Amino acid sequence: MKALRKAVILGTGFSVPDKVITNDDLARMVDTSDEWIKTRTGIHERRIISDGDSLFQLSLPAARQAVANARLAPEEIDLIIFATFTPDYQVPATACMIQNALGCTRAGAFDMQAACSGFVYGSTIASQFVATGTYNNVLVIGGDVTTRILDFNDRNSCVLFGDGVGAAVFAPAKDNETGVIDNLLGAIGSGAEYIIIKNGGSMHRPTVEAIQNREHYLTINGKEVFKFSTKIVGDIIEEVLKRNNMTLDQISLIVPHQANIRIIESAAKRFDCPMEKFYVNIQRYGNTVAASIPLALHEALLEGRISKGDNIILVGFGGGLTYGLQLIKWGDYTKPTV
Repeated sequence: MKALRKAVILGTGFSVPDKVITNDDLARMVDTSDEWIKTRTGIHERRIISDGDSLFQLSLPAARQAVANARLAPEEIDLIIFATFTPDYQVPATACMIQNALGCTRAGAFDMQAACSGFVYGSTIASQFVATGTYNNVLVIGGDVTTRILDFNDRNSCVLFGDGVGAAVFAPAKDNETGVIDNLLGAIGSGAEYIIIKNGGSMHRPTVEAIQNREHYLTINGKEVFKFSTKIVGDIIEEVLKRNNMTLDQISLIVPHQANIRIIESAAKRFDCPMEKFYVNIQRYGNTVAASIPLALHEALLEGRISKGDNIILVGFGGGLTYGLQLIKWGDYTKPTV
């Protein structure tokens, strides 16, 4: 039996739209205010995709950047995994469009959906393919253009989200010390209805009546989702640390899904640790769903928050209800240029 390898992140990239929507901008569209949004979510502004643009167009620069930062040629990519719940089409997969545009002629490509946990799910799949030797270089993209499916008459949901894409390349570690240490994936399907788009899948045909009833928009049970999120983040961090005989003091940085600043603050309080232990950029981008973790990871690297040998945690939670965590000892990865 072939010995398992460790997978490291070799390169990262990100892309966000140019258009900025502030809380004051939203207050002119729906019954809300800058203070209301900031105090309840921590969001100051978000990016929104322009009419005529697409998830594919937004994703291509992030994917190119990750491959370039990994010092790889496109044809060296073996597999592309795209985590999204807002693909351009049901068929074909956005990953296939990226594969063609990048020139990754050797790569398999597929989309997957785990909502806000999507990047951790995709990264877990990638690290397993690398560990078993099935593939050497796997590009994982997390991206969503959630503003395309928001009801801007619903202040409880439309203030939360922004658009963006993040990407990372997983490859074999050069040593046996650095790389992915552990993965944890889970779901609480009994809460599936808490984050849902009722129309748009194969269960119901799209009808004029369904559109008039606004069933093609995302709806959220904020109270239940918040309750789930504040509990699960701490629970899975504790579980992974325990089974790896580690303490939080050994973790240099936690990169959480950027859903609500109060969820992150709750985790910090539970572990009695400073907020500096968590990377936060929700104030600039809002909730970018599958993009939020890789986008935050890329910015943390740009800011010099992660060094070789650091233990970091990526933790996601969201629609499904899904959750996931990846524990990584950071490898010898050059700081991204942009």
